[in-house]
Amino acid sequence: MAAPLTLHLQPLDWLNLFLYYLSLSLLAVGGAIATAPDMHRFLVERQGWLTEVQFNTSIVIAQSAPGPNVLFIALLGWNVGLNAAGTGTHAAWAFGALGVAVCMLGVLLPSSLLTWAATRWAHRNRERRSVRAFKQGMAPLVIGLLLATAWVLGSAHGEPAQDWPMWLLSAATTLLVWRTRIHLLWLLGAGALLGALGWV
Repeated sequence: MAAPLTLHLQPLDWLNLFLYYLSLSLLAVGGAIATAPDMHRFLVERQGWLTEVQFNTSIVIAQSAPGPNVLFIALLGWNVGLNAAGTGTHAAWAFGALGVAVCMLGVLLPSSLLTWAATRWAHRNRERRSVRAFKQGMAPLVIGLLLATAWVLGSAHGEPAQDWPMWLLSAATTLLVWRTRIHLLWLLGAGALLGALGWV
């Protein structure tokens, strides 16, 4: 396992993190998870504020927990805060909370205001052809963003050829969700069991 990061974030870095999530908020069409590939690029590859393991673990924990899927952003912020606090410091909780607040406020504020205004406008103009066309055109975009997220999470090991069981399980799960009424908790349990047995 990789050693934890120790960051020295300045106030300008925290502002940069806030502004990044502020701008990303407006791209979160289909849910925040659809923007995970760009978050990976920014937090792991470009800034180096998170490790690959921290990024993937944040998503996995948040997605397996009940509640909105935006929770993984809180965990990403928490981990950035912990890395900024350094190891063994008493300020870890405060920095973790700061990371959560910066990321969540940044991602929720613009999209919430825009969604509120857009839904009011769309409801008033729901019979317009342009409004109906916009809604139909968003579906392929959302699907593409979700597929990009699946690719980032599925290639985390860097060995796509060795990860064929995981890809097979993902495809089978997709078909089961699409074509059956099996409850998602059964699929999560089956995936957890296969992982515990070391098959994926």
